[in-house]
Amino acid sequence: MVAGETSGDLLAALLLDGLRKRWPPLRAVGIGGPEMAKRGFEAWWSSEALAVRGYVEVLRHYRGILRIRNELKARLLRERPPMFIGIDAPDFNLDLEAALKTQGIKTVHFICPSIWAWRADRVEKLQRSVDHVLCIFPFEPALLARHGIAATYVGHPLASVIPMQPDRQAARSKLGLGPEDQVVAILPGSRQSEVQYLASRFFEAAALI
Repeated sequence: MVAGETSGDLLAALLLDGLRKRWPPLRAVGIGGPEMAKRGFEAWWSSEALAVRGYVEVLRHYRGILRIRNELKARLLRERPPMFIGIDAPDFNLDLEAALKTQGIKTVHFICPSIWAWRADRVEKLQRSVDHVLCIFPFEPALLARHGIAATYVGHPLASVIPMQPDRQAARSKLGLGPEDQVVAILPGSRQSEVQYLASRFFEAAALI
């Protein structure tokens, strides 16, 4: 398995919960984060190594990321796991999945790339790279089927974790807020670099509000 950032680590951890219920002795290895580690995942590299954003940061880390992918590919081809699951991170995972698939290793991609929104040409890379796609949106399997890609709608894992009816009063109490206090959420994303580069802008915008 490869999860490339904090959000991928969380999604992969929830997926591991389900897999272990079905196959308790499951061994899972690859690239992951702390939530996956709590489920017994054996991380050969930390997912933080892949959590980069923006052209400058990607270029600065490109050689290191490429080295990790090449070393991971070589190790997986030596160990030949029955299946590889790439968690989102299509720019890293799809090329890796393509290489593994050509060598007879089954490949699954969890979180369909948003080909319906932008970079539709990625569907061709999906065709070459994956045996199956696990989709979080119900319309995606039919879209992929038109391109001959096997897919299953599994829903979003967080839907089973977040209550359908949130307890607003409990949340306000936990944050020390009164029932009439106005609340503005600042949501920079899960990557450390997003906080590093964008936090000041978020706070400036909040101050204006």
